[in-house]
Amino acid sequence: MVISVLMVAEKPSIAQTLSDALCTRGHPTSRKGISPACSVYEYEGDFYGQKAWFKVTSCAGHVYSIDFPPEFNVWDRVPPVTLYGAKTVKNEANPKLRMPAHFQKEAKGCSYLVLWLDCDREGENICFEVMDNVVPNLTPLQGEQQVWRAKFSSLAPVDLRKAMATLGSPNKDEALSVDARQEMDLKLGCSFTRFQTKFFQGKYGDLDTNLISYGPCQTPTLWFCVRRHDEITGFQAESYYTLDVTISKIGRELHLEWQRGQVFDQPIATTFRDIVQEGKQVAKVTDISQKEDRLPRPQALNTVAMLKMASTRLGIGPQQAMHMAEALYLRGWMTYPRTETNTYPANFDLRGTVQAQTQHPMWGQYAQELMRTGLARAREGVDMGDHPPITPVRAGTESQVGEGWRLFDMITRHFLATVSGDCKFLKTKVRLEFNGEEFSLSGRKVTDPGFTRIQMSGEMDDVTIPDFQIGEAVPVKSVGIGSHKTRPPPYLSESDLLTLMEKHGIGTDASMATHINNICERNYVTLCDGRRLIPTKLGIGLVHGFQLVDNELVIPKIRGNIEGMCTLVAGGKAQVESVLHHVLKIFREKFLYFESNVGLIDQLFESTFTTLEAAGRPLSRCGLCNKYLYVVDRKPVRMFCKNCDRVYKMPQNGQIKLYKELRCPLDNFELCFVANKVGKSYPLCPMCYDDPPFGAKNATGKHWELEHPIYQKYRPQVMACIGENCPGTLCLDVDSAPKWQIDCNVCMQQLQLFTDKAHKIKVSADFCEECGSRLLAVIFNKAKSPLDNGETERTACLACDPLFNAHTTSGTSKGFFRRNPGKGKGKGKGKGKKGKGKPSAEDLAEERGRQLAAAGKKR
Repeated sequence: MVISVLMVAEKPSIAQTLSDALCTRGHPTSRKGISPACSVYEYEGDFYGQKAWFKVTSCAGHVYSIDFPPEFNVWDRVPPVTLYGAKTVKNEANPKLRMPAHFQKEAKGCSYLVLWLDCDREGENICFEVMDNVVPNLTPLQGEQQVWRAKFSSLAPVDLRKAMATLGSPNKDEALSVDARQEMDLKLGCSFTRFQTKFFQGKYGDLDTNLISYGPCQTPTLWFCVRRHDEITGFQAESYYTLDVTISKIGRELHLEWQRGQVFDQPIATTFRDIVQEGKQVAKVTDISQKEDRLPRPQALNTVAMLKMASTRLGIGPQQAMHMAEALYLRGWMTYPRTETNTYPANFDLRGTVQAQTQHPMWGQYAQELMRTGLARAREGVDMGDHPPITPVRAGTESQVGEGWRLFDMITRHFLATVSGDCKFLKTKVRLEFNGEEFSLSGRKVTDPGFTRIQMSGEMDDVTIPDFQIGEAVPVKSVGIGSHKTRPPPYLSESDLLTLMEKHGIGTDASMATHINNICERNYVTLCDGRRLIPTKLGIGLVHGFQLVDNELVIPKIRGNIEGMCTLVAGGKAQVESVLHHVLKIFREKFLYFESNVGLIDQLFESTFTTLEAAGRPLSRCGLCNKYLYVVDRKPVRMFCKNCDRVYKMPQNGQIKLYKELRCPLDNFELCFVANKVGKSYPLCPMCYDDPPFGAKNATGKHWELEHPIYQKYRPQVMACIGENCPGTLCLDVDSAPKWQIDCNVCMQQLQLFTDKAHKIKVSADFCEECGSRLLAVIFNKAKSPLDNGETERTACLACDPLFNAHTTSGTSKGFFRRNPGKGKGKGKGKGKKGKGKPSAEDLAEERGRQLAAAGKKR
C-alpha cells in the first residue's frame, strides 16, 4: 500500500528546493494548486519504511492575521478603551492566495503531514495555522502520530535530508506565545493610536495627523533616539587643558603623552608648563617595556551582529540587510538568518563549511591554508537553543550571488575569521621624565595578522617608533598647552540602536529591523550621514509628551517585561490566558490615565507646532456659516473653518484655488479648483470631497464622482476610459480651451483634442450607435477647420469618427484609437441609442442639484 504524505514549507522557493533535495528517484513533477502563488511538487519515496507519494507545497508567510471584528474597526463609533476587552478574530492574511482552500484540498487522501516552516516562534505559529486546515482532512490513523515537524537551519541538500531523518513534533507553547504577543500588540497599539490620532487631528498646521501611531516596541525604540537627543541638547561643554610636549629623534618629531592626562584649570596647566620649561630642555628615558598582546577573533555571527556590521561596514540599513539575508538564504547561499546564538554547536561541521570555500577565487587560498594548518577553536558565546550562527553554505562569486554579494562577502569573511587565529602584536611603551613630569610614547608592531588577513575591517596597522635606550637623553623640541573642549555624544547610529534594543529586550532578532524602519517611515526620526538617527520635531514631541503623562509608556522596561512573559509562555512556564489578562489589565489602566491627562501633551504641542489658523490662508466661503475656509498648503493638505471648528480633507497633490466664485448646489460651499502643472485639473466642493453625498467614499485615486452635479456640468461624461483595466470614465474638461482635453475621473489617462483648431466643444445629449459613447459637438476656428468646404461645425463620436480620431492624441500613443469598443455600453449612457429629445447634461445636473438640495443632505 502506498501512503500519501503532505509536506508544507514557508515559501514557494523552499518547497521546490525541498522536493529537489529529497527526491531520490528521478525528478519531481510539478502542478498548480488552488492557490495561484503555490505550486505542488510530487515524487515517489519512502516514509518510515513505507512506500509513499509525497506532495510538497508551501504557504506564503502567515495564513491568518489577527484583527478586531468589523464592528470594532469603525473609529468614530468605538471608544478606544473598549478594545482591551474586545474579542479578536483571525482573517485570511491574503484572501487572493486562497491558502486555506489550497491546504484543505491537498490534504485529502493524505495520511501524514510534515511541517517545514521556519524554525523560530513565528514559524511554529504558522505550523498550527497550517494544521488547522490540514489535520481535519487527513485520513485518520488510530494511535499513530500523523503530524511531524522538521528542524533545519540550511537549505543545503545534506541538511534537509538530515532534518527529514530526525523529525519531531510542533511546539504548541511557542505558537501560543506568538498569539499572545500579537493580541497584546494589536490592542495596545490600536487603542493609543486611535485615541491620539483623533485627538490631535486638525489641531496643528505643521503636524501630519493622518496617523500618530503608538507601538509597544516602536515607541521605546524611538525613546532611545530622543534620550540621546536630550543628552546632546542638554550637554554643557567644559574646557580642559593638556601639556603638549614634542621631542626630536633621528629627524622625527614625536608627540609625548602626559601621564596626568588633562586638567580642567588653565592656571594649573600654565604652572606645569612653566615648571618643565625652567630646567634643561631634555627628556630622559626612564623605562622601556614590551608586551605581546592580541586582538581576539570575532565570535560566531548572529542576527543582531550581522545587522550592525551591515550598517557600519557596508552602509546598509537593518531592514534592507534583513531582506538581503532572507533572499540569500532562500537561494541557498547562507544558513537561516534569524538566530540569537553566537557560538557553534559541538556537532557543527566547521571543516566542511571551510572546505566549501577552498575553490573561491578571492578567499579560496586562505581557506586552503586554514585546512592545512588547522582551524582555530571558535570563541565561546551564548547558545540560545534556536538556530546555529549565520554561515555560508557554498562558495559564490559576485556574478553568481548578484544583488546580495556585499552582504554574502561580509558573512563569508566573518565566518573564516571566526576559525582563524587571533591577531598578535607587540606593544612597546617608552617612559620619559622631563623636569619632574612623566610622559610616555607608545608603539605597536603586528607579529601575526591572524584573522585580520581575511576580515578586511579588522586590519591593524603598525605604529612605529624609533629605538630608545634606558637613560638616553632626548632633546625636547617644543612645550605648549593644548586647549580643548569636551564634546557631547553623537546621535545614535543604527548599530548603537540595535545594541540598546538587544540589551533591553525590545523586539526579537526577527523584528528589530522592522521597528527601526517604522520610526523612520513614520517621520519620527531621519537617517543622516554616518547612518545616524536624528529625531524629528514630531518624534521628540511625542516622547516628551508621553513622559509628561506616564513615563512607563515609552521606557523599555515594560516592553522588556512583556517579551519576558512571552518567553515564559514559549517555554511552557506560564499560561497564555493569565499573561494576556495581566498585561491588558495594566495597560487598560494606563490608557485611562493617559486619556484623562492628554491635555499635558496638547500644551507641549502648542509650544512646538503651528496652529491651523496660523498655518492656513483664507480661500473660499463655508456653506454652513458663510465665513472663510482656510487652506493649509503643506501636507497633509486640508481646509478648515474656524467658526464651525471643522476640518475638511483635500487632495494631496496640486495647488488649491478658488473656482469662479461658484457654489455647490448641494451644500452652498464655494467651489475650489485643484490645479496641476502636469496632468488633470478639476473643481471640487470641500464638503462633498470630505463627505461624499452619494453613499460610498471616494475610491482610492478617484478624483471626482460622476453623479455630482458640478461634474455633470463642468466635467461631463464622454466615454469609458481607454486605460488598461481602468473602470473610470473620460470626461470633457470645459475649462481647458483652447487646448481642449478629456480626463479620466479615476486614472491619469488624458486625451488632447484638435490642438488649437476647436473654438468650442460641447458634450451632446446623443450617443454613438456603434460604441455607446456620447457625441461631441465641435465648432472649429474658421481659419483652422479640418472640415471640407470651409465647414466649421461637426457632431460625431470621438472614438468612431475617422476625422475626430485623427485629431486626438493620448498619453499612450500619438494617434488615438479606441482600445475596448463597446466598453461604454450599459453605463447609463443610453445603451448605444441616440436618445434624442432628452434634456441637456447641464439641465439634468442643475435639476439633480435642486432635488438633492431640497431633500437635504445627511452629514
